[in-house]
This record gives sequence, structure tokens and C-alpha cells, in this order.
Amino acid sequence: MRILLTNDDGISSPGIRLLAKEPRSAGHRVFTVAPDVNRSGSSHSIMFLNSPLKLSEIEEDTWACSGSPVDCVLTALLGGIPELKISTEGSALNLERAPDLVLSGINAGANLGTDIIYSGTAAAARQGSFFGVPSVALSLVESDIPWQWDTVISYISEKLISFMGYWKAQTFVNVNFPNIDKKPSALVPVFPSIRYYNDRIVTFTSPNGSVYCFAKPGKVENIPEDGSDWAEVLKGNAALSVVMSQPAVSV
Repeated sequence: MRILLTNDDGISSPGIRLLAKEPRSAGHRVFTVAPDVNRSGSSHSIMFLNSPLKLSEIEEDTWACSGSPVDCVLTALLGGIPELKISTEGSALNLERAPDLVLSGINAGANLGTDIIYSGTAAAARQGSFFGVPSVALSLVESDIPWQWDTVISYISEKLISFMGYWKAQTFVNVNFPNIDKKPSALVPVFPSIRYYNDRIVTFTSPNGSVYCFAKPGKVENIPEDGSDWAEVLKGNAALSVVMSQPAVSV
């Protein structure tokens, strides 16, 4: 299998570096294209519309991109990596060279419910689905213990085909894992929860009169409805939601 791997935490994030190793050791070819710096919260921003992007090869099949997570997918599939190039003509796509799977993550932190709107991790998977490629976003929900990368990556390797099985055209798959020292108890299909962020802005006026605005993140509140992604993560389960990647059409 040929996999395009990206994220929004950046090319140096341990989540993406460790995730690339596991499928490679299983014989899959992994092309990693990730932002050169942290681009968390970038949603579906596209930077190459305003300036060219730089691809820097870090090692074999691994590149840092100066753009957003969505730019990473676009750059890889539209010609930046010739082996993955998808040719487009009108509404027709030639997927002969397309990867079998786009993986985005593993994000260091949740992409639950409302987070999906803001998440660069989710947006990269959404962009992959626009090209008709099965696309999965992966996130490890923060907790009071260190990041359990090895545990979750082992679980992802076991369930990768299962994740792909939930994908269908015009969707992407979003999976959140509890950050615990054992594998999730189960993989549970869910619906996205509602999250309230309680963020605010702190302002500072400089001596020359310029006003600087600093973000002060608030405490995130979740509504743990039965069957929601947040409720299942609290139970120690991996929460999988299938998210529409294109607007529904009313008839």
C-alpha cells in the first residue's frame, strides 16, 4: 500500500515521525509531507494561492513543506511528488498514481466534535477525500500522563484496514484515541460532540499606540452525550466518526 502521511503539528512532531515507521516496517511505502513548522488550527487554509511553497527533502520519502496541512496534500498530489501526481481535467480525476490512503496525524491533542472545524489535521484528510482518496485523521486526546505514542501506533497498525473500511466517497474518517497506557478497549462509531472553548483576548497597548492582542485559551467544556466521540474516549475507547467532506445538497 502507498500512503501519503501529513499532519498539522509539523514535520518534527513525534507523532508523525513514529507513525511513519510502523507501516514502512510492514512493507508499505509511506510518503511524508508535513508543514515545516506547527500549523495547528489552520483549518482548510491554502497558502500557495498567495506565494510559492518550498518542499525540502529531509530524508528518503520525507519532505517539509512551507505551507499548511492542506497545502501539503495539494502539493504532493498535484505534482510536487511526481510518483503521487493526480492528473485533473474538469471533473475527471486520473487516480492511477494516487496513494491508496491519506493519513493525517497523529495529532498531539484532541480533534473532537467542534474541533473538526478548526483542525488542520482534519482539513488535510478532508482535502484527500476531495481527490477521491480514502482519508483518515488521527488524534491522541491529551491527558495527565505523557503521550503514549507507541501504544496508540501499535493499535493504529492493527486497525488501519478497519478505519479505511468506514470511508466512502465525499467523507473523511476522524478517529480520536484516549491517551492511556493500554490499547483502547474498542473502536466505536460515534457522532461529533459539542465543545465550548471559553477563549478570550488579552490586549496590550505599546508605547507607540499599537494594540497587540494575545490569545488566552480558556478551559474546554464538553457535552458528553451518549454516543458522542467525547463520551467514548472517556470510556477508554477509540472514537471514530465519518464526516461529510462536501456540503449536502437540498432537493
